[in-house]
Amino acid sequence: MIFLVEDDNSIRELIIYTLNQSGYEAQGFETPSEFWKAIQEQIPELIMLDIMLPQEDGITILKKLRNNADTQYLPIMMLTAKGSEYDRVMGLDSGADDYVTKPFGMMELLAHIRALLRRAKQQEHRSEYLIGELYCCPSKHIVRVKGEDIVLTRKEFEILKLLIENMDVVYTRDQLLNRIWGYSFDGESRTVDVHIRTLRQKLGPHGDYIHTVRGIGYKIGEDHDREGIGQ
Repeated sequence: MIFLVEDDNSIRELIIYTLNQSGYEAQGFETPSEFWKAIQEQIPELIMLDIMLPQEDGITILKKLRNNADTQYLPIMMLTAKGSEYDRVMGLDSGADDYVTKPFGMMELLAHIRALLRRAKQQEHRSEYLIGELYCCPSKHIVRVKGEDIVLTRKEFEILKLLIENMDVVYTRDQLLNRIWGYSFDGESRTVDVHIRTLRQKLGPHGDYIHTVRGIGYKIGEDHDREGIGQ
């Protein structure tokens, strides 16, 4: 099931019709209150949110979903007429997995939905990882250092998961934007740097497993020596 919160009737009806015709179950909501009522009864596979909504805006809804254990890791896509760099960064940094700007074609939207659902399914990997005293269990969204639980945001967790599953593989900032946020856009490498910085801080001394490869990007290695610190 896919939930869509969109107050424009014509857009909402077109998207729901397209999704249903494409083999997806979908339900649309004109107001956030209708959405909140429905999600109490059913947790969907994916949520699409407009930003400009009555009652409360899409970013507020997004933050509430990310702060709820039942929806913390649910795939969420923002659908909005706002296309400025600030709005994209705010949405992505608040926990959105993808961002599609109106007007958009239905084929384009379906491609984004398929990619987002595919990434979500891939993240259901059941392996456990242990580097020194750093433990990560992706299926349970658990990270521990010396046996103590570490609370990470969705993006911080996904970065750690990607790096730890690919030990010693260097990911550029553009690759991390594409893999974690869904796509890349120029000038937003600072988003990756900020998330890496806070991730390292939360991991304490074990944050040193995350290496900066100067001029390229980041990787996780077993030794504690970072390259090119100071970003």
